Amino acid sequence: MPTMQPDEVARVLNRPISRGLLARDVTGLAYVAKDGTPRNVPIPFTWNGSQVVMCTTPNAPKPVSLRRNPAVALTIDTEVHPPQVLLIRGRAELDPVEGIPEEFLQMSDSSTMTAGQRVEWEAEVRSLYDSMVRILVTPTWAKLLDFETTLPTPVEELIARRDERRRG
Repeated sequence: MPTMQPDEVARVLNRPISRGLLARDVTGLAYVAKDGTPRNVPIPFTWNGSQVVMCTTPNAPKPVSLRRNPAVALTIDTEVHPPQVLLIRGRAELDPVEGIPEEFLQMSDSSTMTAGQRVEWEAEVRSLYDSMVRILVTPTWAKLLDFETTLPTPVEELIARRDERRRG
């Protein structure tokens, strides 16, 4: 899996646009499923300052697959034009938790719930889950695409070739 130096990763993740994307609610988690085929699933997440934290049920397919192959890729993006996209690669660490991880409660958006609805929702969650699995991803590679100051590498290469032809 491609890696960058930790200071290079930190530089990408500390850019203002990256920080905004890391504050969003949902990421795309790409991994290799048990049958060897790729999966990309939307999943709520939170950023704890050094790791992307996601939570799932112990009986979900993700923990089984991630134990076999912990390599993952994450995509956090916007729905506007030009898009802003944060790409992250890393290895998933699985942390079984009795009860409900605090991160799960934090990442579950309560802005659309009244205080009473939030109490009911949390009671339902606690009655449903005896345990969960935290999926922790420490970024080993990151790239920000804002399509204004940063572009996909192949597009940057095309621009450089075009500019070279124009000079030559």
